[in-house]
Amino acid sequence: MADKKDYYEVLGIDRSAGEDEIKKAYRKMAKKYHPDLNPGDKEAEKHFKEAAEAYEVLSDADKKARYDQFGHAGVDPNFGAGGGGAGGGGAGGLGGFGDFGDLGDIFGSFFGGGFGGSRRADPNAPRRGQDTSASVILSFEEAAKGCVKKIKVTRIENCADCGGSGAAKGSSPKTCPICHGAGYVNVTQRTPFGAMQTSRPCDNCHGSGKIIDNPCKTCNGKGRVRRTTEKEINIPAGVDDGQYINLRGGGDMGVNGGPAGDLRINISIRPHPIFVRDQFDVYCEVPVSFTQAALGGDITVPTLDGKVKFTIHEGTQPGDEFKLRGKGIQRLNYSGRGDQYVKIVVEVPRNLSKPQKEMLEKFEQSVSDDNYKKRKGFLNKLKEFFRD
Repeated sequence: MADKKDYYEVLGIDRSAGEDEIKKAYRKMAKKYHPDLNPGDKEAEKHFKEAAEAYEVLSDADKKARYDQFGHAGVDPNFGAGGGGAGGGGAGGLGGFGDFGDLGDIFGSFFGGGFGGSRRADPNAPRRGQDTSASVILSFEEAAKGCVKKIKVTRIENCADCGGSGAAKGSSPKTCPICHGAGYVNVTQRTPFGAMQTSRPCDNCHGSGKIIDNPCKTCNGKGRVRRTTEKEINIPAGVDDGQYINLRGGGDMGVNGGPAGDLRINISIRPHPIFVRDQFDVYCEVPVSFTQAALGGDITVPTLDGKVKFTIHEGTQPGDEFKLRGKGIQRLNYSGRGDQYVKIVVEVPRNLSKPQKEMLEKFEQSVSDDNYKKRKGFLNKLKEFFRD
């Protein structure tokens, strides 16, 4: 664990960062280093995995609390303090009696092994696998309508060559002759309180309760391997940026027949050149000419379903907005869609030729204040203001 970077440093945030800041920093890193955007770039892939690992811990309140107290060891499933939550290190957050060596074992024998390294957990008991995470980048349309995406998923699985036993083919693990499969041994210690019996992990089998004389070469006797596969993911219509999909049982395989962890797929969505999303509604701006706005007429409006025609009325003003009902985004896990809001932008022509300017000057001379209600009202207010 010594070579692991600090998770806060990986995401470029302070330790006081809140949930929104953590999520924002992860999205930025994921978009920058995602393998789909950096094909063949091993360094980018490394940064992407580091960011995903950091986010998996810091976005989970319990894991974040353990990490803040114990560092990487606090979220390592093989570390004793990591299994007891944010206060797993002992009473009052002082790190537990395990920090006091043999005295920790003594208190462990009194109180059932709850203080540090003297727990009597059955090494052969089923244990749930760790949760894992992955990321997927979607286009605006894919998120709006749903799709099927192929992503690479890395998780820990049972070794196929040894069936998870850790022993080479033709052999099997043996019960440890020292602890008889318990994973721990009882020892008698002299203490200020007299001779007391305590328990500690078996040195012969390192707490596993088993001895492997002929280890599997594929997994080096661990019984588990890290494997990367390609997986098809159904993305439901309506997912939004920053949300995630949880696939139960898609994480690391469990130990000793325990259930697998879950796979959390974090969603990132590319910006769209035309549309902006607000929950399930879509917004866009459509530029029209001065003449179109003045005279009215049909304009072409882009939607997620293709182009549609819309008739703007005579005298349409800059900033006028109209709604296309049901042209927004599919509501996630519900029927119906949001709406699309279209804002009119009146574009003033530039680089006019001399004849064009002369025509506009003649046009301006032909109109009166009655043709410009806002200007007329403004001029009247000016007169009242300066009259005082």
